[in-house]
Amino acid sequence: MDPKQFKSPDTGRLVKAAGGFWAFVPTPLPPRLEYSQELTLLLSKADAALSELSGLGRHLPNPHLLIIPYVQREAVLSSRIEGTKTNLAELLLEEVQPGAAERDPDDVREVRNYIRALERGIRGLSKLPLSLRLVRQLHAELMKGVRGEQATPGEFRRSQNWVGPTGSTPTTATYVPPPPDEMTQALSDWERFLHQRDQIPDLVQCALMHEQFEAIHPFLDGNGRVGRLLITLFLIERERLSQPLLYLSAYIEANRREYYERLQSVRTHGDWAGWIRYFLVGVEETAREAIQRAGRLMALRELYRLRLRDHAKALMLLDQLFLNPYITVARAAKLLKTSNPTARKAVTQLQKIGMLEETTGRSWGQLFLAKPILRVIERTNLPK
Repeated sequence: MDPKQFKSPDTGRLVKAAGGFWAFVPTPLPPRLEYSQELTLLLSKADAALSELSGLGRHLPNPHLLIIPYVQREAVLSSRIEGTKTNLAELLLEEVQPGAAERDPDDVREVRNYIRALERGIRGLSKLPLSLRLVRQLHAELMKGVRGEQATPGEFRRSQNWVGPTGSTPTTATYVPPPPDEMTQALSDWERFLHQRDQIPDLVQCALMHEQFEAIHPFLDGNGRVGRLLITLFLIERERLSQPLLYLSAYIEANRREYYERLQSVRTHGDWAGWIRYFLVGVEETAREAIQRAGRLMALRELYRLRLRDHAKALMLLDQLFLNPYITVARAAKLLKTSNPTARKAVTQLQKIGMLEETTGRSWGQLFLAKPILRVIERTNLPK
């Protein structure tokens, strides 16, 4: 890490680590911020979009049908940022027919761990505030039984890590977070800031919280995924989100280079405004897209419910397809708690109205897919 690049003493200080390399120790939050007219307008727009999404979550007839596909999509995209190759269709297919996706099992397991970590975090908020203890629980769930498990799941690091290209060292790395002895105090300061209320706008506090967590980099692996989980959990805890429907991973993946540049620019030049601007634009765009996606899913559901109003079993199966658009007759029988012939009739009815399509071309071991649902869940850059 080149100390000459770090030109903002207000943002943090450089320390010489035991190995002779430089490391960065961030200054406790919050920084002194100036709200330009541009930043104020972006905050207003992001707040409005987030409030609209939260209101939608309160009034959905069956929010569970939306939450599950949103969580699955987020898990895939957040894991993809870290190099996992599994896509949403493969994740859903693996749930119905394990091994059918022909994907590295570790990839699928990492994505499923992300889902479990988020679910655990949401449950944990009913018992614990967002805290270092909950952060460790998230990490333990995230890293259980996957590559990187040797990186002490659920424990803060006791050795140095760094951020940089493959093959880099602490000396050549782009960024070196605090050494372990400095990290403990940095985490304590971060947690104290996390518990502050009514001092700065929630979205700004969320942006600051995320940046400093990434600057501290308290785990040997999994910091990025935990940091992205914390955004959603923070907004739920502050009651800015009624349901877990907002996730920034799609925005971050689409603007990945700028994401890392903005984080680094805070450390090197104290450019908090640039980072907060990036974050607020991401919140607004993501919230608007989530609102559109929810509208399309609900409209799709109502359209096909009308077509199935005289077919009770097929109507019941329709809702299950919003949780996972892949289905077999055996799975349908289990979900409907009915016989195989009755389940087949429901599947056939869904085929007749164009919701299900058989994908194998076989007369045995058939697999059906609700393509209209999968298209809406998977699609990025929805038309305005």
